[in-house]
Amino acid sequence: MEKIPMTRAGYDVLDEELKTLKSVERPAVIKAIAEAREHGDLSENAEYHAAREKQSFVEGRIKELESILGRAEVIDTVKLSGSIKFGATVTLVDEDTEEERTYQIVGEHEADLERGLLNIKSPLARALIGKDEGDSVEVRTPGGQRSYEILSVRFL
Repeated sequence: MEKIPMTRAGYDVLDEELKTLKSVERPAVIKAIAEAREHGDLSENAEYHAAREKQSFVEGRIKELESILGRAEVIDTVKLSGSIKFGATVTLVDEDTEEERTYQIVGEHEADLERGLLNIKSPLARALIGKDEGDSVEVRTPGGQRSYEILSVRFL
């Protein structure tokens, strides 16, 4: 089985979601199904069908999270140094717009661009891997070709 690289923070978020699904969501769905059954004819019972659909979603997500966490390889980013690699926090400046952005390169299951968490499989992350402060990178994005200068590389 292929290992899934992940930061400690990303692992903890997924683990907390799994615990919530098992201890809160699953019992709530079971209770909702039981209450809907008491209403009689299941073939025309919208509450019952909605609860069963939610149960299917919850159980599917539990299986998915258990698989991800079981294959997770938690990488301690504090112990890393050097050029850009998984876990690096990188500050870039867009060479066209002069806009600065900071990203941490993380695993695909914890990526969230709005929070500055960049998927290691993204075109930008792939272009940054192996580069150092002061380097320029060219990235082909869905919006066209972009040029960035690397201002800083940190491992937090």
